[in-house]
Amino acid sequence: MRATLRWAHSDLRTHRGEALFLVLATAGIVASLLLATALFGYATNPWQRVFTQSHGAHVWLHTATAADTGKLAGLDGVDSVAGPYPTASTTVSSRGSRAAVELRGTPERPSVGRPPIVSGHWLDPSAPNGVVLESRLARALLAEPGDTLTVPGTARELTVVGLADSAEPRYRPGEQPGLVWALPSAVPDPGGQVIGLRLTDPGDTSYVVQRAVTVLGSGAIGEVSTWQQAQAEAQGDNRLLGQVLGLFGLGALVAAGLAVHGAIGTRIRGHLRDLSVLKAIGFTPGQVVRIFLLQHLAYALLGAVAAAGLAEALGSRIPGRLGDAVGVWQGLPGHTVALLVVPVGAVLFIGATTGLAAWRAGRVPPVPVPRPAATSGGRLSGVARRALGMRIPPALVLGWHKAFTRRPRSLATVARLTLPLLLIVVAMSAWTTIDRFHSEPEQIGLPTTLSVRADAGRSEEQTRTLLERDPQVTAAYPGVETAALVPGQTATIALRGLGTHQDPYPSTLAEGRPARGADEAVAGQGLLDLLDVRVGDWVRMTVGDQPQILHIVGRSIEPENAGRVISTSLDTLRANDPGLRPTLYELRLDPGADPREVADRLATAGRGHLDVHTVTNPADGLSPLRAVVAGLIAVLALIGLIELLTAIGGTVRESERDLLALKAIGLSPRQITAITVTATGLTALTAVLAATALGLPLAHWLIDAQGRSSGIGAGIAQGPSAILMVPLGAAAVLCAAALAAVPAARAARRRLADTLSAVA
Repeated sequence: MRATLRWAHSDLRTHRGEALFLVLATAGIVASLLLATALFGYATNPWQRVFTQSHGAHVWLHTATAADTGKLAGLDGVDSVAGPYPTASTTVSSRGSRAAVELRGTPERPSVGRPPIVSGHWLDPSAPNGVVLESRLARALLAEPGDTLTVPGTARELTVVGLADSAEPRYRPGEQPGLVWALPSAVPDPGGQVIGLRLTDPGDTSYVVQRAVTVLGSGAIGEVSTWQQAQAEAQGDNRLLGQVLGLFGLGALVAAGLAVHGAIGTRIRGHLRDLSVLKAIGFTPGQVVRIFLLQHLAYALLGAVAAAGLAEALGSRIPGRLGDAVGVWQGLPGHTVALLVVPVGAVLFIGATTGLAAWRAGRVPPVPVPRPAATSGGRLSGVARRALGMRIPPALVLGWHKAFTRRPRSLATVARLTLPLLLIVVAMSAWTTIDRFHSEPEQIGLPTTLSVRADAGRSEEQTRTLLERDPQVTAAYPGVETAALVPGQTATIALRGLGTHQDPYPSTLAEGRPARGADEAVAGQGLLDLLDVRVGDWVRMTVGDQPQILHIVGRSIEPENAGRVISTSLDTLRANDPGLRPTLYELRLDPGADPREVADRLATAGRGHLDVHTVTNPADGLSPLRAVVAGLIAVLALIGLIELLTAIGGTVRESERDLLALKAIGLSPRQITAITVTATGLTALTAVLAATALGLPLAHWLIDAQGRSSGIGAGIAQGPSAILMVPLGAAAVLCAAALAAVPAARAARRRLADTLSAVA
């Protein structure tokens, strides 16, 4: 054992750089996997925790006031109900911020859908104007218990007495109104009612919704929201971040394992005489295997422990969502198990890949086998000999020969170097796609910048004239958005009428054509999946008690409402309802205009009749992904550097046997050095080309697959530009050549006695 440790210590002193790289690479891989685990936990558990604590309802039905909701309690599969509660839609303002809200008259704290109080207290009959705000709405309004909310256009004031979490669909400015609980006396003129159904089996949600619509009648149903929709919204971007981290973490783990395998294999080929000496002095094959295995397991264990320690101690201090995710994850029940399983799994995987190469070291015979006289690369090919005859520099010809004539070994080296480069290309594609959301929002379904909702205090002509009067407003598209029941009456979707036939709304299409004619519409991927239809099909939906039949002529990129959106022109909806007036306006601004300044001007000019919001960009929630991608690229570059150094070391060692022959034919040390540098550069160039050829299609497929699964749809992927890829590839090749230059030059100037010893 003492001799084993002494040899391992001597080997560590000789290969300090390689050991450091392996430790750092393992630390980066384990850290990314731990962060991925934290994000998955953060995405799933907070909503599940709130749903469990509140004894949440699986289905919420918004109905007309006259609907007889008492029949729903007797439906098969319904365990208990919440409500019905009277509701009224209004707008509240606090500290200069406005929000559309749903006032829900709740006489007492319910047993189903019981919102957990996070600050303040529940409603008190002694404070008839007191309200409890949903926590996300409170953050948007900068409101706290004790603050006063005003209702624009009236003298009414509401006092915030508490904040509560909710497992219902969360507040989204301009899309989903915020939830405000109030006493029934604070909702004097309800516009509808809402009832929650808690089911015995959550898997029967669609069936129960269908039965409820049948019992009440489709005309009585305004909107249906389910627990699956709320859960998907709550998980949202956090799950995407976790998927990215997990994907690249696992890819980096595989790349690191292959790099370690290649490093050990190269070292074994370069130290055959040393291994034979170890066998000759009494080392058994098992001891030789244990030397390599334990040595690299120690490197991996050191990196894994360092990553776990840093993630535990400093993870919650990371700015932004990553830090919040780690903080929440550390308080979850499975935190300790994950903190042990992830590092141990990474170490075991690296140990498994190390074991195969170490087993080959144990098979080295005690007496070195004489090397064959012919080079393992074979004779020069006819093309190579003709190239030499054409006075092409020998370094280029012989470098090409050295790089690609040992095919199995050369292909393995290229494959190991290609994997981290391929993942870097995928990571850069993700970065470029996020940048596209910000730089070209009109290409990913966001052709407008501001969304304006007008109350009944102004006519359509007055509102549109006011909006278009602003010097920085390019176009104002009138429209309406309403909930519609899908065929089968199992869910609701968003039906939009935007623009007119004369001034159509510029939808971003990924398939088909724009909706120009009567009854034509474009739909998001989420809606196509929900209804199991394709472009060219006709669909029927119900708005209130009125059917609406539309012809889907195109697929639009829809980042909102999980893609469950169908859009047509306002004129098409008016054909069914001539009295329909627009309730929202989508505004396109001049390039360079500040949306917040324009919004402030319009809100001031509207004198309380306009609710102006900036259109939410889904990439705003992905800002932490930039730092994640940058860190992953650094880890992958480190793994690629390890593999590159391994390839350089193997090339230099294998060139020693050719050194005498090259000097005998008159090549100078500089030319001999150039052969090794050329071979390394060509290997790196092949890996770069392979990574680009495979990585770009793979990145497009992965990003579009994520787009389809989220409902946005395919067509959002954007690969890195050639202006970025060419310098990156050139830098990788030049770096490989520069790293090979020093050891190659040192080997080319070796003494004759050393060269003879190496060949022997």
